Amino acid sequence: MEFTTKVSISNNPWQIQVEDKILLLGSCFSDNMGDKMKEYYLQVQANPSGTLYNPVSIAHHMTEQAVQESDVIIITFGTAWVYEKDGQVVDNCQKRPAHLFTRRRLKVDDIVSVWRPILNQYANKRFIFTVSPIRHIKDGLHENTVSKGILLQAVDELLRGVPSRACYFPSYEIMMDELRDYRFYAEDMLHPNKTAIEYLWERFRIVFMYSQSTAEKMHLLHQLWLDKNHKILHPDSDEAKAFVKQVDREEQLLKKQFPWIGQ
Repeated sequence: MEFTTKVSISNNPWQIQVEDKILLLGSCFSDNMGDKMKEYYLQVQANPSGTLYNPVSIAHHMTEQAVQESDVIIITFGTAWVYEKDGQVVDNCQKRPAHLFTRRRLKVDDIVSVWRPILNQYANKRFIFTVSPIRHIKDGLHENTVSKGILLQAVDELLRGVPSRACYFPSYEIMMDELRDYRFYAEDMLHPNKTAIEYLWERFRIVFMYSQSTAEKMHLLHQLWLDKNHKILHPDSDEAKAFVKQVDREEQLLKKQFPWIGQ
């Protein structure tokens, strides 16, 4: 008997390699996934300009150097609601009074018209789009649902033009259907908790990093991260000192294969 609706996801035709450089931009879900990737010593930049939520603001911060240095770019749209001043979307209101801005909900065409040129401009990059599972309760429950629908439609429209190098990861659907229970939410009842983030990461990893070779490399790298972050209760003991030396030896060996470790 099944007690959850499983979101079916086929393995992506192209994979993320351990050697790839990855840029994540968007809502705090990008930060969550970036943190998980760092546990495997992947070469990751997550929101170098800060956390962003709407597609237009994210597009504004496609920082040229970070994009050029990346092989894979992961974009997380959070909300279709924007704040504008003098007809321009403001990326950060800096806690200024709301009456100084005009609040507007983007349309699908607004998002597509901004992002389609970006996909064309960076034709040599691979893109993964996702819609954040985090609910923007301040917009209102109904408004949040409509907002997410607009984001989903926009991504669907964008992917039609570039199916070979851009794809969608259903983090929103997984959270809404597979993890449809408040025990998977943080105390604010809006953000995924640690268990949910771990589950979403595992689903992501299986879809985009599924080859045996990649899995073996990931295992080695993650084990090093676990060893280096192991809390030693008695650091002056002979056992602890031997453990630290062994981890150092393992790190030096792995650096020969993965030279970016420790940089």
